[in-house]
Amino acid sequence: MKTRFTMAALIAASILATGCAGGPQYAVVASSFPPLAADEGRIFFFRSSSLLGVATQAPIRLDDVIVGASRPRGFFYVDRPAGSHVASASTEIKTTLSFTLDAGETKYIRTSPGFGFVMGRIVLELEDPQKAQAEIKKLSFTGSLPLDEE
Repeated sequence: MKTRFTMAALIAASILATGCAGGPQYAVVASSFPPLAADEGRIFFFRSSSLLGVATQAPIRLDDVIVGASRPRGFFYVDRPAGSHVASASTEIKTTLSFTLDAGETKYIRTSPGFGFVMGRIVLELEDPQKAQAEIKKLSFTGSLPLDEE
C-alpha cells in the first residue's frame, strides 16, 4: 500500500513539473516590454498555479488568432488596437470573453481550469488590475519578446 502511494506521489509530481510554465519570471522580462503605440492597449493573459486541470493547456485565441496558451504558473501579453475584442479557449467546450480595450489601457484576463464532460475546459475572466499585477509577478513568462532592432 505504501509503495502505491509513493508511486502515485511521484507521478503527480512529475506531471506538475512538466505541466507548468518554465520561462523567466516577470521581474526578469518586464523591462523588455516595449511601450504601447498611441492607438493600442495591452492584454495580459495569466494562469495561477493549481492542481486542478494541470494537463489542460488550451490555446488562447484573440479575435480568432492564436496568441498563446493557458499554462499553469504562466503569463503572456499581446498589444492590440483599441476597440472590441473577443478572447476564447477551446477544449471540448469553447469559452469566450468579449471586452472593449481603450488606447493606453491594460486589461488582465485570468485563464482558469474548469470541469467539462470528458476533459477540462479553460474559463476566461477579466481580473482586477491590482490583484492581477500581484499574481503575475510570481509567474513565468510564456510569450515571446520583441527582437531588438538595430
